[in-house]
Amino acid sequence: MLMRTDPFRELDRIAQQLTGVSGTWSKPSAMPMDAYREGEEYVIALDLPGVAKDAIDIDVERNMLTVKAERRPVAVGDDVQVELTERPLGAFSRQLVLADTLDTERIRADYDAGVLTLRIPIAERAKPRKIAIGGEAAHKQIGT
Repeated sequence: MLMRTDPFRELDRIAQQLTGVSGTWSKPSAMPMDAYREGEEYVIALDLPGVAKDAIDIDVERNMLTVKAERRPVAVGDDVQVELTERPLGAFSRQLVLADTLDTERIRADYDAGVLTLRIPIAERAKPRKIAIGGEAAHKQIGT
């Protein structure tokens, strides 16, 4: 149902952790995700802790789903001395190629406790269905 578009994404994530460099708009960082089928829906859950709901952008064009987000720094006053900053800031992005069997017209998105959950229904044409078997009359040739 889903295909990764960048095989080197995991290497970028490890390099980011080692160097401490966060994503930029020109080279966004990846966001961790889970994907699974639940009944008649395909569910994608993306971790975006600390990201404001209005800083998340979700687009779908044909079969390409794109999620972009930005975690902005917390505003601090002049009298604040920062001792440690480990939480990544900057831009995050994930692109997923969706199968034709998913109904991209009815994607639902919820954001709760730092997790963006996308629910994509399985298209009706992809669901299993029974095929009726016609009687003998359907197989007789005309004029016999």
